[in-house]
Amino acid sequence: MYGAPAPPLAGLRVVEVSSFVAAPLGGMTLAQLGAEVIRVDPVGGAADHSRWPITHTGTSLYWAGLNKGKQSLELDLRSPEGRVVVRDLVGSCPPRTSVVLTNAVGQEWLSYDALREYAPDLVHVQVRGRGDGGPAVDYTVNAEVGFPMVTGPAGHADPVNHVLPAWDVACGLYAAVGVAAAARRRELTGEGAELSVALADVALSMAGNLGFLAEAQVNDVERERIGNYLYGGFARDFRCGDGRRMMVVALTPRHWRDLVRVTGTTEPVAALEETLGVDFTTDDDRFEYREVLAGLVSRWFAARSAAEVSAALALTSLVWAPYRTFAETVAHLQTAEGVNPIVSVVDQPGVGPHFAPGSPLIVDNRPEPARPAPVLGEHGLRLLTERLGFTPQQVSSLVQAGVVAGPSLPDPVPSTEAS
Repeated sequence: MYGAPAPPLAGLRVVEVSSFVAAPLGGMTLAQLGAEVIRVDPVGGAADHSRWPITHTGTSLYWAGLNKGKQSLELDLRSPEGRVVVRDLVGSCPPRTSVVLTNAVGQEWLSYDALREYAPDLVHVQVRGRGDGGPAVDYTVNAEVGFPMVTGPAGHADPVNHVLPAWDVACGLYAAVGVAAAARRRELTGEGAELSVALADVALSMAGNLGFLAEAQVNDVERERIGNYLYGGFARDFRCGDGRRMMVVALTPRHWRDLVRVTGTTEPVAALEETLGVDFTTDDDRFEYREVLAGLVSRWFAARSAAEVSAALALTSLVWAPYRTFAETVAHLQTAEGVNPIVSVVDQPGVGPHFAPGSPLIVDNRPEPARPAPVLGEHGLRLLTERLGFTPQQVSSLVQAGVVAGPSLPDPVPSTEAS
């Protein structure tokens, strides 16, 4: 029998020097697709190592979530010796396998030009705040592009930031796509690549791709807040009789017909169409009269429990879902209905057993179970001795000098001189 096929990025060796969301997510995505990813942190951990949310013992759930399946090396990156170790890691990769992924800015020793001397076919990805190297984070680029001014309830005067770092997420995935594309070209030509992706550019490009910028420029439209309605169509949250809420989306004429039928509003909706001279099977008319239509169908939701609404909507073509808290989502995952093949139980050091997702990209119809994130510096001894060939005395010297740290490293031992 043939064995299972190799993961798509098996053989790639990624040295990741990063923090926060975009670059760590890019590295974890590569690891989930089969690459060997070594995250290099400064001694004591980067700025994100203790970022909230944290457990009662101080372990960062955030850090654990974004570094699953990686190896960890803890180095003094300000010291020449620590930088040499990073350089040696990059240079020790076999031909056509080396990748560097980083969001460290202004570190010449970590640049493409500096490291390609040791790996001529290097693929190097620089994640930046701005294209010119200036600083930016998700919350600032989101603010300046315009999304907080159209988020929130109708009539609200102040900007509303959403809690999802959407541009960090997209930026990290762009970084991973860039690595995969450059690795593909390298396989064909033998050439490395210098890539960069800026958080601000990702936000700006998506604002353009989704039509927000063209709407303002071409249509001269200043979009208003509309709460939970769908812009240009019909969708909204509805309150059920037991207080639970459902998000219901009618994207197509078929969806709309099913919504009218299931809510028993066929006759009043038809009468409203005739009176107004409109056609509610079109997006334009449904959106223009969204509040009137929502008022008609909301009575049906208010007269039924969430369970009754769910049972009825399940028999339609409508797209819908109940609103849940994160705690309710965890509870749902423990039910037969909520089992998801990308989610498994991981026993994370410092955290304990908990649900953790693997990659949402299913390869060869085989969901890959999540792997724990490393303990900071966990793989230092193995990487130094097996990958780089350091002797015990050399490792001890680095430990004693504070260049390398981690739980796997031995206590310093006296150096021995040849007799």
